[in-house]
Amino acid sequence: MLAIRLKRVGFKGNPLYRVVVSDSRKRPTGEAVDEIGTYNPHPELSDVKLQLDRVDYWLSHGAKPSNTVKKLIEIAKAKKG
Repeated sequence: MLAIRLKRVGFKGNPLYRVVVSDSRKRPTGEAVDEIGTYNPHPELSDVKLQLDRVDYWLSHGAKPSNTVKKLIEIAKAKKG
């Protein structure tokens, strides 16, 4: 089963995340099927960038988003319009 989840990148004490589609049975830091966005959690620089067309594509093909990614999708759609 495919999952839409966060993959941590960045440095110690300075996390950045990529929103990826990957096999739910594999490790979150492992190989991704598709990278569909980024998330910067820093309060002063907080930013969510998602390719909403790709998100919709993967959701229609049965990918399940994590709870955090669900919230990020809602934020990105609210920013869009």
